[in-house]
Amino acid sequence: MGGTRRRIVIVGAGPAGLSFARALADTPVEITLIERAPLAALAEPRFDGREIALTHRSERALRDLDAWSRIPAADIHRLDRAEVLSGRARFAMRIDPGAGDARPLGHLVSNHHLRRALFESIAGQGNISLMAGRAVARVHAGRDGVTVTLADGAAIEADLLVAADSRFSAIRDQLGIGADVMPVGKTMLVGRVGHAPCKAGVATEWFARHHTLAMLPLGEGLSSAVITLTPEAADAFMAESGEAKARRIAAMTRGRWGAVALTSDFHAYPLTTTFAHRFAAQRAVLIGDAAVGMHPVTAHGFNFGLAGAVRLAKLLASAEDVGDPRCLARYAAAHRAESWPLFQATRAIVGLFTDDRHPAMALRHAALRLGALPPVRMGLRALLMQQRDARAA
Repeated sequence: MGGTRRRIVIVGAGPAGLSFARALADTPVEITLIERAPLAALAEPRFDGREIALTHRSERALRDLDAWSRIPAADIHRLDRAEVLSGRARFAMRIDPGAGDARPLGHLVSNHHLRRALFESIAGQGNISLMAGRAVARVHAGRDGVTVTLADGAAIEADLLVAADSRFSAIRDQLGIGADVMPVGKTMLVGRVGHAPCKAGVATEWFARHHTLAMLPLGEGLSSAVITLTPEAADAFMAESGEAKARRIAAMTRGRWGAVALTSDFHAYPLTTTFAHRFAAQRAVLIGDAAVGMHPVTAHGFNFGLAGAVRLAKLLASAEDVGDPRCLARYAAAHRAESWPLFQATRAIVGLFTDDRHPAMALRHAALRLGALPPVRMGLRALLMQQRDARAA
């Protein structure tokens, strides 16, 4: 079949779908973006408690996508150092940019600010059409093209289908692509708390018996508290009053941040990780959490999703056929090579640092001391900062 084939339909207007669409602005590619959420929810996302740790690489990508400047400067918070503690041990593994480096490890930005900025970045782009408040009933991707049928019966024809509809992707299932979907058995609770002034720009991850706690710096006397509990303990926490929650958090920190007061509601997220068996099929491809749904402990879920979306867009920007299997295979191989090692390392870290048996606790104390060695610390620093861009393929 001759001629150009440059029509793409994206299912899912989350950060990955929006980033991919924006990265193809001002190209010959025609994009239809379908999202079941209403337009108002996309234009003005609600605060959901999640703070995203952005690497240098992600910041550069967001600048290129015309999204970074749309985030209020007051809502961008430096992350200068990370500290990891285990149990009652006073020793902490510290990761910072290194001597003489004035740059932060990265920045913290609320998820709703990122979603709004990316949504605003696609406004007015002539080759992007957004269909909000529309649900997908079924999809078909074959050698000759793609058909997406909406719940109201409307059908959209395209040359490539991009699934960006979460780690529980219904589109992935319809394409017959399997995935390792692994419930962690824990629930993440996130909300903002006020406290006594402390060292600015320092994120602390504390692995204790029966729970973990992260305090992410959001300015003077304000942090995002990220607590991981069993589902039963999480339900009990969410049922408590604000004052009781604050006392619980203060106790978890052992007074390190002084008295604590809630400054936002808390939100609960049952934790599940996902890794798709394939990232590409005939005239179809997975991006974002539909491809890789990371555990939040390494804070790289958003960063990997953004990197994958940009990588795929670069490969397709000048392609005569956006469904060219060679382009899709190059994306899939590169994204898997980058994400698989950290995905597996994250699983190992979570397994070690959430195991409350005494041998495991002794091993993680040793791991923290090993992390203080310069070669290990340098490797962790490079991982967190992601200073250099990975190659497109």
